[in-house]
This record gives sequence, C-alpha cells and structure tokens, in this order.
Amino acid sequence: MSGKIGYLSGLSAEEQVAQHYADDGHVILSRRWRGRGGEIDLVAQKSGEVIFVEVKKSGSHARAAERLSQRQLVRIYQSAEDYLGHMAGGTDTPCRVDVALLDSLGQIDILPNVMCA
Repeated sequence: MSGKIGYLSGLSAEEQVAQHYADDGHVILSRRWRGRGGEIDLVAQKSGEVIFVEVKKSGSHARAAERLSQRQLVRIYQSAEDYLGHMAGGTDTPCRVDVALLDSLGQIDILPNVMCA
C-alpha cells in the first residue's frame, strides 16, 4: 500500500488501537509524536505508566510483526527518551514500549513491553 491509501489506512489503524487503549482505561497523551529518533504512533498513560505504542497493520498478525525491525525499535526508544525528558519525572517515569498488531479483520493483538522481550 502506498500514497494516500496507505496514509489513510495507517491513520485508521492508529485510531482503532487508540480506542482499544482508551477502552482499557488509558489516556491518550499524543498521536504521531516526533522525537529525535522518529515518530511514535501513540503515547498513552495509565496508573502513572507511560506506554509508547508502535502500530503495525497487515493481512495477519504474523505479517504485521515481521514489519517491525530492530532498527525501528531503537528509533522508537530514542524518541521515547525525548518524550520522557519533557515529563515531570523525566527518564525515571515508569514506561514501556508496546507493539499493536492489526490484521485484515481489524483484530488487535498487543505485544506489551517489547523492549524487554
């Protein structure tokens, strides 16, 4: 997928995931936040923990997961560090990085705390 269709598909996937987190009691702090490493799709918070979410959409969850590279995770981590630098607790703020996988049926699978996996 490329161009405008890909862009709109990505926005739709991010909106579905944001709603999933909101339904679970999270507050969405930012969407498409840009830091020194790149963009973070969603930033959510619940019970004092900040969750940085990378959204991946494909025909299946397995295909979506294959689209996430180690290099991309490093960039997300760098941007998350920037984001935390703007928070009162700084880098001592409890946080994690999740990957949200969407398949062609709109099913969401959350891989929590991928930086520690």
